Amino acid sequence: MSAWLKDETTLRTGAAPRQGVDIFTLLRDRTDDRADDRAAQVTASGAAWLAGASAYPRSTLSQWEARPGSPGVLPCGSSFDVVNVPALFGRRMLERLWAEGPGSGPVATHRGRMLLFAAPGTAQRLPSLLAWEEWGTGTAGGRGDQRGALPPVLCHGTGDAVTVPPLTCGASTGGPRWVVAPDTRNPWLPGPDVLLWACVRVGRSEAPSTTGNSIFPPADPGANVYDVTRRR
Repeated sequence: MSAWLKDETTLRTGAAPRQGVDIFTLLRDRTDDRADDRAAQVTASGAAWLAGASAYPRSTLSQWEARPGSPGVLPCGSSFDVVNVPALFGRRMLERLWAEGPGSGPVATHRGRMLLFAAPGTAQRLPSLLAWEEWGTGTAGGRGDQRGALPPVLCHGTGDAVTVPPLTCGASTGGPRWVVAPDTRNPWLPGPDVLLWACVRVGRSEAPSTTGNSIFPPADPGANVYDVTRRR
């Protein structure tokens, strides 16, 4: 499955898309441009990996060659799953993953959301792990005041499809764009345990210590509480 959307994006190379351009040559030629923005540039190997997610990789590559500046739609579940979170929350997840964790796989932004590419199977397992961690929308158990502000995490797996950014657009261009672009035929992809860890760490850092939102249930008001601060 692959579908490509009409878009008037201008190529970073300054030339309009032309029929029959060799997409791999184009991407290789771009590797020396703007080294400071290289993390957001798809490489030829990365493009091959993305095309492999489609049921018809050669057809997908042909459409890229015809319209390398257009966003596309690729299926999830075979090469990757996608975890979809609000942009600010996703940015904080990325900070945690790169500063304290193993890093991330490819990451894109689209319509105020951040798309974190994950290992296949993540979309099936992550929701149950988040539920086990008391992650919710604030409607269960009458405890919406404790968890309502935590954003919902959307998981896209088998049977779903996501919009992927153009291969050759600049970071300043409106519409979907790469934050961490695929650059290898076999990119490392975080699994559900890694993304659960990032969600929990960000949730804890944003939750006030005494009031406000928490990913954990409130204490039992009838429980006995003992002051142990004076013990020696």
